[in-house]
Amino acid sequence: MRTYKLTAYEKTGELITEETFTAENDELAKEKGHALLEEKNLIEQTHRLASPAGKLLLFHV
Repeated sequence: MRTYKLTAYEKTGELITEETFTAENDELAKEKGHALLEEKNLIEQTHRLASPAGKLLLFHV
């Protein structure tokens, strides 16, 4: 399992949420990250999901 980091921000740059979770691969992490954003109603907020290697898997401004 690999550890991924999901962050979401206000347009002002203020941090809304920062979560870490594990997934077996990048595709599963993208699905889980997207689901977390929808669950918290943050899908339209500025957000990013980073892999353990620093690769951006999800990014929205």
